Amino acid sequence: MNKTKQNLVKQIAALIVGVVLAVSVTAQVKIVKTNDGVLVTEKGNNVLFYQVAQKSIDGKYERCNYIHPLWGLDGTVLTEDFPADHLHQRGIFWAWHQILINGKSVGDGWAIIDYKQEVTKTETESLKDGSAILKTEVNWLSDKWQKAGKEIPYLKENSTITIHPKRKNYRKIDFEIRLLALAGNLKIGGADNVKGYSGFSARIILPTNVKFSGTNGKVIPKNTAVESPGFVKIAGAYGKEGTPAGLVLVDNSENPMYPQKWILRKEKSMQNPVFPGREVVPVSTKEPLVLKYSLLVYTGKLTAGKIEKIIEGK
Repeated sequence: MNKTKQNLVKQIAALIVGVVLAVSVTAQVKIVKTNDGVLVTEKGNNVLFYQVAQKSIDGKYERCNYIHPLWGLDGTVLTEDFPADHLHQRGIFWAWHQILINGKSVGDGWAIIDYKQEVTKTETESLKDGSAILKTEVNWLSDKWQKAGKEIPYLKENSTITIHPKRKNYRKIDFEIRLLALAGNLKIGGADNVKGYSGFSARIILPTNVKFSGTNGKVIPKNTAVESPGFVKIAGAYGKEGTPAGLVLVDNSENPMYPQKWILRKEKSMQNPVFPGREVVPVSTKEPLVLKYSLLVYTGKLTAGKIEKIIEGK
């Protein structure tokens, strides 16, 4: 075979491989709507479930607009819902203790008191790189905010969840949460104490050997917030049969108050990059308050250097 034919064969082979790879990649992450919510899968394996329908225990702690289950790469469930120690906590969620209009409380989204959410819309999109996007629209309501005897929304939330396909030993999931006030002089804040927990949270199963680390190495949980610029890695026996795995929570550098501090717990509670903390912040009726976070679900080892490269898109 002469060089011309050899080159032609190579070009055809490369083209075929490229087409096959493109097809396999774009087919990786899929989103299926169900009666209760949205199921995300990757090559037939469960990735996460977004709760759309209202869910409660005997009519109490009614909630929606959160992720549970979140599955590990080997199919292990990582999150908890209605945990006995904190029945209001729920999978991957974002909520605030203080919700004030004109200085008066209209509810507590964290503890689910005088607080209701209503998912009004879900939209999905598939990207060429194999990622899938879930867009949601959610109304916040309260029996303390009514017009003509009827509850009306005081805040509209539009969130975008981007689920990337698995890369080697990890999967990245991005969150963008946009909060737009529908009522004037609306403010939100965290727990009105020195802890101030508030915002994006992960109620995950915590093995007895759980360890926390960040850019600068080991992070030790305390009663109050601790510092770990950029991210916190939560590692332990998360995999099947106790194999090493974990989850990384990423605080986006575009977030207000970046780097945000962290409330971390070794047992019986959630993990939380705190925003805004104890002090309340205004939510505009014109420009949404935008918060961005990411999750890295991984197996085996994931070094701080590798995490930083993933965050930077390298």
